[in-house]
Amino acid sequence: MKDYRILIIGASGLVGGNCLHYLQFQEGFEVAGTYFSFAAEGLYFYDTLNPGNKDNFDIDSFKPTHILHAGALTHVDYCETHPEESELKTVHSTRNILKLADKFGSRIIYISTDYVFDGKSGPYDEKAEVNPISVYARHKLEAEMLVRNQSGDNLVLRVTNVYGDEIRNKNFVARLIEMGQNHEKAILNLPVDQFATPVNALDIAKALHLLIKDNKSGVYNIASTDYLNRVQLAQKVLNRFPINDVIINAKETSELNQSAPRPLQGGLKSLKFLSDYPYFYFSSVDEYLYSKNL
Repeated sequence: MKDYRILIIGASGLVGGNCLHYLQFQEGFEVAGTYFSFAAEGLYFYDTLNPGNKDNFDIDSFKPTHILHAGALTHVDYCETHPEESELKTVHSTRNILKLADKFGSRIIYISTDYVFDGKSGPYDEKAEVNPISVYARHKLEAEMLVRNQSGDNLVLRVTNVYGDEIRNKNFVARLIEMGQNHEKAILNLPVDQFATPVNALDIAKALHLLIKDNKSGVYNIASTDYLNRVQLAQKVLNRFPINDVIINAKETSELNQSAPRPLQGGLKSLKFLSDYPYFYFSSVDEYLYSKNL
């Protein structure tokens, strides 16, 4: 096997964590995962905003062939009201990672989002025109373009509504499962007009393995076959619990008074990826729920 050394920035998160475990334990790659704000077993501290921090992981000794940048400030409404922090943690951190890539000759894999589109005509393929409508989205696109412009060998994966196994169960689907299992009482005001394509983080890891192995570059959308609004997604999960104490209130986005505008008809088409890998199987939300014996 080729000598792959994968450095994962943000490995305590949903996408980074799944990629670490799959690439290391299923595919046998040499992988080092880092964290910044949330420590997890087996990970190393690395501050992307302060590469000179004496406590940082010794990247010089690891010499990564690839750097997966899966860390960012992802709270969309917080970014809208804290634009300077958003720029720092999404764009400036990416500039620092680009410097690392230059130093070691590493290829960068950047995790981006369907929020780079305005949500007027989704789901989107890779050739669709970008038009971000929020601070978070503008900064994600800016970071994405930095990665793309640095080298034609770099790779950008656009994903959205990611769910799956996660240390903190922060993702929407995992949190709903937890609420159902624990009989938590809650009232959820969810948008009935925000559509997306949920994807399992494990599928992202499997897709990434193929793209790394085949030296692919450019932009790839990674999305499954589900196309749902938030109400439908919540119902799909909570219907697995015939007795639950969660009340779902379907709302228009305009009623939710969210700080940041949302792309309403969002989501992605994996057209380019499936053209390259026509037999790749994307799992569904139902299959994930079944795997959890729900």
